[in-house]
Amino acid sequence: ALVALAHEIDRSVAGRSSLASVPAEQTGNIRNDMYLTSEALKQMAKTNSPAFSADDGKVLTAYRGYLDQATKFIPDWVKVAVAIALGLGTMVGWKRIVVTVGEKIGKEHLTYAQGGSAELVAMATIGAADMYGLPVSTTHVLSSGVAGTMAANRSGLQWSTIRNLLMAWVLTLPVSIALAAALYWLLRHLF
Repeated sequence: ALVALAHEIDRSVAGRSSLASVPAEQTGNIRNDMYLTSEALKQMAKTNSPAFSADDGKVLTAYRGYLDQATKFIPDWVKVAVAIALGLGTMVGWKRIVVTVGEKIGKEHLTYAQGGSAELVAMATIGAADMYGLPVSTTHVLSSGVAGTMAANRSGLQWSTIRNLLMAWVLTLPVSIALAAALYWLLRHLF
């Protein structure tokens, strides 16, 4: 099945310089096929099943690299837009973030040792999540680390702040999904 899918991809992109030259109605299917093929090759390499010779393994790794180049990229304009949005958000809201994390999670102000411990936990958690390809929020991880240091120090937690953080975390996903779906629907019908 994987060989047939690879041949289908080859037929679909033969003679084209990039995916941009593929008709729009076919692009989504081709990208999905490329992604599925890449992920299948990744799983086969991970489990070493079936076992490939060293030369075959190199060819498949190179092929997977080409597939990933075409499907797993972020356009420069998206990187710039996100950087600007994050930068502006931090410039405007930094004080509120610092006060919440440093003063409002626990009943006492955050000490240097607690801050260092929370940062080390955040670093280790985010590093482990990255290693396994899991999406995590740095803010969620750091806030939880601060709450953990407050609990360990028996400083007490401000449950109203913890409740607000939990509500924000729980509601972020469905609200973001709904807003993105609505915006996509609107833009698709306008353009």
